[in-house]
Amino acid sequence: MEIIPAVDLMNGKVVRLLQGDPQVRKSYEHLGDPVAIAKRWQAEGARLLHIIDLDAAFGFGNNIEVIRRIVKAVNIPVQVGGGIRSLETVKGYFSMDVNRIILGSLAFEDSSQAKQILDDFGSNRVAVALDHLDDKVMIRGWKASTNITVDEAVSGFSSLGFEFFLVTSVARDGTLGGPDLNTLRRVCGFHGIRIMAAGGINSLEDIVNLEKAGVYGAVIGKALYEGKIKLESALKTAELR
Repeated sequence: MEIIPAVDLMNGKVVRLLQGDPQVRKSYEHLGDPVAIAKRWQAEGARLLHIIDLDAAFGFGNNIEVIRRIVKAVNIPVQVGGGIRSLETVKGYFSMDVNRIILGSLAFEDSSQAKQILDDFGSNRVAVALDHLDDKVMIRGWKASTNITVDEAVSGFSSLGFEFFLVTSVARDGTLGGPDLNTLRRVCGFHGIRIMAAGGINSLEDIVNLEKAGVYGAVIGKALYEGKIKLESALKTAELR
C-alpha cells in the first residue's frame, strides 16, 4: 500500500482544514515553505506526493506557481487536485510534469469531458475525487451535493474506464478521528479499481486497517504535520503487511 503525504495549499502556505471548512484552518509555516515540506517528505521516503490547491477548489485563486516549484524540486511523482475544471487546466498541469490529476466537480458536471481527458491521457494519470458526506458525493469545494452515492459513483466511473479514485470522508477530514472503514471496505469490493483513502487517518493501526480493507493508498495529512504518525513508521507498517 502506498503512503501518500498530503500538501494542501492555501495562500501559498501548507495548511490543514477541519472538515473542509476554509474558515477553520491551521497553517504549518513553522515547518517551512511548501517546497521545503515536499522535499522533506521525499527525503523521508515518500514515493508519491498529493497536492491539493484549496484556493482553486474554493474559487479564491490558485497556487499553480507554488505547485510548479514543488514539481521541479522533487524527483518523485506528484498528483494534483483542487479546482481542476477545464481541459486547459489539465493540460497545464501535465505540461509541468504533474504525474496524475484528480477531477472532482468536472467529472460530475461534464462526464463527457472527463471521459475525453481519460482517453487522451490514460487511466494511470487521471483520478476521480469522491468527497462524501452522509454517503453522498460532494462537489464545488464540498459545498454542493450530487445526490449520488459513493458506490453509484464508483460503479459509473469505473464503467467509463476510470481506475483511480480518491475517497475522502468530509466528516472525518482533519479530525484525526480514524478513517471511514465501512465505506472504504465497500468500494474496495469493486473490481479493477484502485482506492486512495483520505480523512481521519491518525495512527499506524489505521494504516493496518486500511490495508486490510484493500485500499491502494493512504493519503495522510494532519497526522504527519502534528507528529501523530512518523512517515518512516507509516512506510514500514505498509511494507510489512
